[in-house]
Amino acid sequence: MKNTRTAGIIIIGNEILSGKVRDINSYYLVCELRALGVEVKRISVIPDDIEIIGVEVAAFSGTYDYVFTAGGVGPTHDDVTMAGIAKGFGVNLVSHDGIKNILYSRYKDLVNSSVLKMTEVPEGSDIDFQGNMRFPVVSFKNVIIFPGIPEYMQNKFSIIKEKFRSSVFHLKRLYLNCHESNIAEILTGVAEEYKEVTFGSYPILGKPDFKVIITAETKSEELLKTALDELIKRLPDDILVRVEW
Repeated sequence: MKNTRTAGIIIIGNEILSGKVRDINSYYLVCELRALGVEVKRISVIPDDIEIIGVEVAAFSGTYDYVFTAGGVGPTHDDVTMAGIAKGFGVNLVSHDGIKNILYSRYKDLVNSSVLKMTEVPEGSDIDFQGNMRFPVVSFKNVIIFPGIPEYMQNKFSIIKEKFRSSVFHLKRLYLNCHESNIAEILTGVAEEYKEVTFGSYPILGKPDFKVIITAETKSEELLKTALDELIKRLPDDILVRVEW
């Protein structure tokens, strides 16, 4: 998994941190990116603060292959994501003519200073506008900037997601009727032997036939099968309920 593309997700908004709105954008992005073969390494939730946004986005940009932000994009006073990213990279915030044309075409005589705020992007940004988008996807360097409204974010991501596709992860699950303590030592031994396979152990409550799910994941299907065969061989026969391949 050394060549796996990595990503960081930054959720921006006081409404998330205050509990006014539930964050579903990070969960959506994690699931979609994993299916594309991209490994999410970190999720951060930060306020609508220009300084904090700038520091966080610049740090993520230097650490991960892709950075996805959601929130703080729009016409109101607290939509400061674009300004924060510009500050973090030391560039100007500029009005983009292409976005301005789109907004004038849509709003016509209703364009005002608040609407024109949405034309401002970090200088040097890339603009990706496709026919069924209400508003283009703005990216700066390796930072892809999404709105916080889940429906808008999901629509935009679904249109551009193929550009992030990498080799897929292979995932298998073992269902065990035992407690974690019964298999912890065995699992640790196999995980140490097969370091390119990511193992996870998850206790499950309320199921009559199993108490633990073991997951194993890697980008090599052959290695995954070898590692799982070894794990199954070491487990007591009477605790394995089923394997989902």
